[in-house]
Amino acid sequence: MRVLVTGSAGFIGSAVADALTARGDEPVRVDAMLPQAHGAATAPPDTHRLDVRDVEQWRHLLDGVDAVSHQSALVGAGVRVADLPDYAAHNDLATAALLATMHESGVHRLVLASSMVVYGEGRYACAEHGRRTPEAREIARLDAGDFDHHCDRCGRGLQWEPVDESAPLDPRSAYAASKAAQEHYAAAWARHAGGGVVAMRYHNVYGPGMPRDTPYSGVAAMFRSALERGDPPRVFEDGAQMRDFVHVADVARANLAALDAVRGDGRFAAYNVCSGTPVSIREVADLVAEGTGRHLMPVVTGGYRPGDVRHVVASPARASAELGFTAAIAPGPGLREFATAPLRA
Repeated sequence: MRVLVTGSAGFIGSAVADALTARGDEPVRVDAMLPQAHGAATAPPDTHRLDVRDVEQWRHLLDGVDAVSHQSALVGAGVRVADLPDYAAHNDLATAALLATMHESGVHRLVLASSMVVYGEGRYACAEHGRRTPEAREIARLDAGDFDHHCDRCGRGLQWEPVDESAPLDPRSAYAASKAAQEHYAAAWARHAGGGVVAMRYHNVYGPGMPRDTPYSGVAAMFRSALERGDPPRVFEDGAQMRDFVHVADVARANLAALDAVRGDGRFAAYNVCSGTPVSIREVADLVAEGTGRHLMPVVTGGYRPGDVRHVVASPARASAELGFTAAIAPGPGLREFATAPLRA
């Protein structure tokens, strides 16, 4: 299989491209080498350095391509209003340009990197009143150290439930809005162009090659950096926030399964890409600290960031049933190993 891989020099894109090569496929590597992700690094020698929006510079690369793995994106929360044009340009416009050019070139199979952030908050239920959709957490409650959502009928704390792919999209940041828009563009393209799309909703990805101390770094990398400085990891809220952490090697495997499954049949399908093993943010800090051997206890600060979600835990059921993908690396051993794995500058 010949696969055009955008963002191929990045953390996840490089893992996908390497996995394709390892099984005998041919990745066509493309990356814009944005400074936010790569600093001053030069493009690897087998990588075409180009901006996906500059269609005339790269449309020839689709010759003989069977499918596209679209991993490139501007990431990070996008907390400033001033960030909106950059996210719209690099994520939305680039995806639209890619889709149009794929159609013109007769390439109708796409695997799209999406994200858990499209869900916004996770899924919650009250023991008495069933599933509830909570409003944003009140600042007064956060200031008082009450971090949980509460039932709108009885006031009791809500319990988290796994989020499956049927959950409504509720993006809460510029980045999240751009990922939801990418999915919508891809779904429209599938219907109108007869293409096939598999959208991969990544949960918290970590592993070797993760960037260090950039907007592309995850909380696990930030905890590790603190430990390397001799500082204890600092955990927001009470540390009980639940997430799913999935190893980049498993993410690459999921992408290969998606590339094998996607067909040019007018269908759009989305899948959680996750470990299936929930873990609290405090546990993440503990596991990374154990892996470094520094024995610095995490500091639970009680502080918070307005707009953060409380719990987002994925259901792996659909990916398992339809793609045959089940994560092989659990967060426990994976995060301990990550504590000393090589990172990129």
